[in-house]
Amino acid sequence: VAITEEIVFWSTTRQAEAIRGGEISSRDLLELLIARIETINPDLNAVITLDLEGARSLADEADAKLQNGDVVGPLHGIPITIKDALETEGLRSTGGATELHNNIPSKDAGVVASVKDAGAIVFGKTNLPRWSGDIQAFNEMFGTTVNPWDGERVPGGSSGGAAAAVSAGLSSFEIGTDIGG
Repeated sequence: VAITEEIVFWSTTRQAEAIRGGEISSRDLLELLIARIETINPDLNAVITLDLEGARSLADEADAKLQNGDVVGPLHGIPITIKDALETEGLRSTGGATELHNNIPSKDAGVVASVKDAGAIVFGKTNLPRWSGDIQAFNEMFGTTVNPWDGERVPGGSSGGAAAAVSAGLSSFEIGTDIGG
């Protein structure tokens, strides 16, 4: 498989199969996503926090494990983003609230720990309204997330950053939340 931008639009299942099958590496996929973030995210404002150094290290580690025949789980080597409402160990988690602008959690939320245990690589956080309490993705700290397919609209919320990131090929997979139940 040629390493082309279309890979970012494959389903997560297809990406995981390609990584496990040696068609692409986790690092290749991560670098494609990073390139798109650098190009597209300044206009979208979907991804608000990144850990590129940590993610690159984890992607290389995932690729090395595969070379040794060790598959961690169904999401082995898949780079993902997490809605900023959820705690991520060592990665800023604000909930869109200015009073948490420097909050670096010491542990992962349960769902974050679960996707990591399944082999996912958390490399960023996505925008949301303050405390996830609105139907669009705007907060005073990070501003508004724009719909990747219509710049005059927003992607909704409260997981608007998450929706925009996956839709625009900035993340392979996303963990969002639902305020409506």
